[in-house]
Parts: sequence; structure tokens; C-alpha cells
Amino acid sequence: MALIQCPSCQKRISSKATTCSFCNADLTGNTDSLTTISHIKRSNQLMNHSMLSMTLFIAGVVIWFWGGEPAQGIRSYIAGACFVLGFVGYMITRVRMVLHKRKSV
Repeated sequence: MALIQCPSCQKRISSKATTCSFCNADLTGNTDSLTTISHIKRSNQLMNHSMLSMTLFIAGVVIWFWGGEPAQGIRSYIAGACFVLGFVGYMITRVRMVLHKRKSV
């Protein structure tokens, strides 16, 4: 007996289980469709992370240049943090998306 991931909820369950104890997904039938669904869900989740990071980066630009002149004081620190977190988050998410697409469904 080994622990595997449920194709529906991605929680760790027994390989001999007939249903998932977390989401009650039936594991006796065709699990290809459940695997495809979980792959699509993960792709959507990564896309949402990418959009959130891009929004954070754009918010940094807006904060920095709001009012026609560059930010000073605390506003510059907030804008810089948004720049860095948005950019780094976006790059990490894009790498995760590429690695996820390389997985076969």
C-alpha cells in the first residue's frame, strides 16, 4: 500500500482506496478524466497567480508615478515592494507554468 494523490482534490490517499476520503471522488472507474480535470484546475490556478503578480507589478508602477512625479518617502518603499514582489512572483509563476505544461496529462 502506498500513498497517492487523489486526481480530484490532490490530497494524499491510500492507493487501495476506492473513494477519496476527502472529496468522495470515485477511484474505481476511469481516472483519466479526473486527472485531466485536475490538470486543468492546476493550470487555471497558476494563471490566476500570474495575473495577481502582474496586477501587483502594475500597482507598483501606478503608485510610483501617481501625481506626475516620482514617489518619495514611504510611498517609494511601497511602490518598490510592489515592483519587486510582482516581478519575482510573475517570473516564478511563469516557470511553474512551463514545468506544469511539460507534464503529460
